[in-house]
Amino acid sequence: MKYSFKILLFLLTLSATQYVISQNNVIDEIVWVVGDEAILKSEVEEYRKEILMQNQRIEGDPYCFIPEQLAIRKLFLDQAKLDSIEVQESNVNRTLEYLVNEYTASSGSVERLEEYYGKKIAGIREDLRQQIREQQLVEGVQQKHFGSIQLTPSEIRKYYNTLPQDSLPFIPTTLEVQIITAEPKIPLEEIDEVKARLREYTDQINSGEREFSTLALLHSEDPSAMKGGELGFMNRSGFVPEFASVAFALSDPKKVSNVVESEYGFHIIQLIERRGDMGNFRHILLKPKVPQESLDTALVRLDSIRVGIMNKKITFDEAATFLSADKDTRNNKGIMVNNSRSTNSGTPRFALNELNQDIAKIAGEMKEGEISKPFIMLNDKGRQVAAMIKITARNEGHKAAINSDYQIVKQMAENAKQQNLVDEWLQKKIDKTYVRIDPDWQGCELKYKGWQK
Repeated sequence: MKYSFKILLFLLTLSATQYVISQNNVIDEIVWVVGDEAILKSEVEEYRKEILMQNQRIEGDPYCFIPEQLAIRKLFLDQAKLDSIEVQESNVNRTLEYLVNEYTASSGSVERLEEYYGKKIAGIREDLRQQIREQQLVEGVQQKHFGSIQLTPSEIRKYYNTLPQDSLPFIPTTLEVQIITAEPKIPLEEIDEVKARLREYTDQINSGEREFSTLALLHSEDPSAMKGGELGFMNRSGFVPEFASVAFALSDPKKVSNVVESEYGFHIIQLIERRGDMGNFRHILLKPKVPQESLDTALVRLDSIRVGIMNKKITFDEAATFLSADKDTRNNKGIMVNNSRSTNSGTPRFALNELNQDIAKIAGEMKEGEISKPFIMLNDKGRQVAAMIKITARNEGHKAAINSDYQIVKQMAENAKQQNLVDEWLQKKIDKTYVRIDPDWQGCELKYKGWQK
């Protein structure tokens, strides 16, 4: 029976190889077979391009590392079928649009992205869609089988005590920061001038004199200018409310919206395409220039508040709550919350490289409890504001310790336990799965045993 199965598998392999050769006159080859799934050399090359595009690390020889990673994915996808794991297409679409936009921005243009992958954007999108769907199936299996790891404090401490000192992660200096801001007044004449320029652009577009994308490239003050103002597919929640309400009311791609004001500045918007609750738009953003006189006035205002705090006429907490212009922090006594993708996410702790760079320049030299002098910063909306900060806590860089960094050590211990369970599960799957590796692709040092039977 086993002999017959191998003959059948050989015939299937031969048939698949001939098929690939006949398509587009491109010669491909099967380098691994895992169960009844083939891994092609072209898949390995595509995966290598993905890793490089995402700036991920390849461990060792890519032509050893990548086939094993693809084989592991095949095992997880097989388990997804057994577990009847499903993915939501809306999640796939959302991730797809995000990646296409990121890859296009990283490449510089759609044309360069197509050149990198050697195929048209439609083909790139379909390949990415399949990869995203498969990745979400893999994550579904991992969540079902290994997603509920909970360790007791004694287990976490035991794990910490087994770690060599030189393998403990270095925890960089973190700061907890309160902020008060003052927005400089922008003269009405400057706002009127910006609106007039946008209306002039609208007239040029409507008359056919200029393309929207050309004007965006030349004049928009948004990062999307490099892509002709195109923002990529997003739903309403991806935009600020003022922008979303106007953008999603557009129905004719030939029409340009009226001037829209948001916290970023002033926009005109053009519809590119709608797909259900997702929309792709172009926009041109102009920001009114802030006169130096207005910046100086805002600095003087903050300096008077600082004097009041130093003279104990008002506390920093009270000033941040009642006098700050920063709507994101004033309801939290001025305490900044870390929204980066890091272990500090959702907490008031920031590594210096996670802070706004203008704040980091000031905060890096400050001591705990110290209040800065007022300074000008560019906020996360790209607008100049006057600011003043207080360092409420400063934890100097150090090796991870069980008491002061318990949550980090806990996460390390749970990750290690989860990886052990994954390794054990994979090893059992490998031992029970038929695997064939092309002789030219053998001789690799692989992470798991049993591939090369």
